Formats: sequence, structure tokens, C-alpha cells
Amino acid sequence: MAILMQGLVLLVAGMGIVFLFLALLVYVMNGASRVIPRFNHILPDEEPKKKPRAVTKTVVHDDGALVAVAIAAAVARAR
Repeated sequence: MAILMQGLVLLVAGMGIVFLFLALLVYVMNGASRVIPRFNHILPDEEPKKKPRAVTKTVVHDDGALVAVAIAAAVARAR
């Protein structure tokens, strides 16, 4: 019975430590999100460079020919 109690104490202590650590982490991250924008002028983020868009040509395909090829392939496979 003593081993079960020691296991229970370790379980509660471990879970408590993890919970306190995560709560502290949330508190620190919220504090940092309020403080960091005040000092953003020292090292501002670089503006992303916009790449020029490539001009694409629209090609009109005859879908009838593609449908005919698909039907022929299906018929050939069915045999």
C-alpha cells in the first residue's frame, strides 16, 4: 500500500509541476507579446520582396479529343 501512495504522490507532484510550468509559460508569452511591439522600431522586420508574376498564356484545349482518348483507354482496359 505504501508503494501505491508513493506513486500517487509522485503523480500529483509531477502533474502539478508540469501545470505550473505551462501556466508560467503562458504568462511569460502574454507578457512578451505586449512588450516586444514597443521595441520593434530597433530591429524592424524586413518587408518581403514581391516577385514579379510570370505572364501565363491561356491555352484553349479541345476537350472532345481528351474525352475520346479517355473512353478509348477505358474500353481497351475493359477487354
